[in-house]
Amino acid sequence: MRRILIIEDDRRIAQNISRSLRVLGYSTEVAYDGFTGRALGLTGQYELIILDINLPDISGYEICRNIRADHPTLPIIMLTAMGEIEDKIEGLECGADDYIVKPFDLRELSARVATCFRRSDLLISSTGEEMLQVADLTLNVTSKVVMRDNTFIELTAKEFALLEYLMRHQGRVVSKIDLAEKVWNFNFDPGTNVVEVYINYLRKKIDKEFDVKLIHTRPGLGYTLKAD
Repeated sequence: MRRILIIEDDRRIAQNISRSLRVLGYSTEVAYDGFTGRALGLTGQYELIILDINLPDISGYEICRNIRADHPTLPIIMLTAMGEIEDKIEGLECGADDYIVKPFDLRELSARVATCFRRSDLLISSTGEEMLQVADLTLNVTSKVVMRDNTFIELTAKEFALLEYLMRHQGRVVSKIDLAEKVWNFNFDPGTNVVEVYINYLRKKIDKEFDVKLIHTRPGLGYTLKAD
């Protein structure tokens, strides 16, 4: 089920969009303010973002630029009450894939969502590769190549699997239990330190030689991969 993030401070509009997309089989999550929406969008856990421009706390244009910098292929549809051509151009220039003016018919928005997904699918099928990216760290799921700042990083199969899981959950804290179950496929034994050992292996390879550290420990909770 494809996950869509809706960043919209008008609760009525946001809920109407969410309901209409859920009827079509999409999974939706709503952020009612810009800072929360930006934080969620940067996690990389969504396959499309519907973003209002006129948010009270931070401009939708800025959010779009921030998300686009970390996720260059993530489809973003902008919503706005402004219909001037200059506004549309600014939205597209900051990285939006599409632009729809309020008030709009929910059927039109659904059609725009479907179109964005078709474009995204064509891009993936044309390259035949799936890429994950956090800051200057990239992981090619297809070719199993990991690069940081254009430097090749050699990983073992288990290190690669651990890094892929962290990148797919970037920005979120994942526990040692989650990692043991998802990466090693076994029930977590509190007496084992295998997760800590492999986290240290990864740190030496993807963080040690770089100023910006990406792997962070949350004492008592687990680990998170993100760019501060």
